Amino acid sequence: MDCIRFIGRAIAKAIVPGTQGGGWIQTLILGVVGAFIGGTLFTFIQTGNLQLSAPSLNIPGVFIAVLGSIIAIYINSFFLRRN
Repeated sequence: MDCIRFIGRAIAKAIVPGTQGGGWIQTLILGVVGAFIGGTLFTFIQTGNLQLSAPSLNIPGVFIAVLGSIIAIYINSFFLRRN
């Protein structure tokens, strides 16, 4: 399960323009956060219930993790620019 989160973050890091910086630890942490963001939003859209969840290891799950990681990158960069 950690593999999908790391892969999702790495793909999102390649998609988002600019340099995000950070090493593999930040990539792993934002990947985990991004997978939960994507899984939670997907569950909310499907069921209407706000429930913390992560996607499974399959093609749609990787897509959801990538979308969640892109959101996590923008949230992280927003807070880093504010400081």
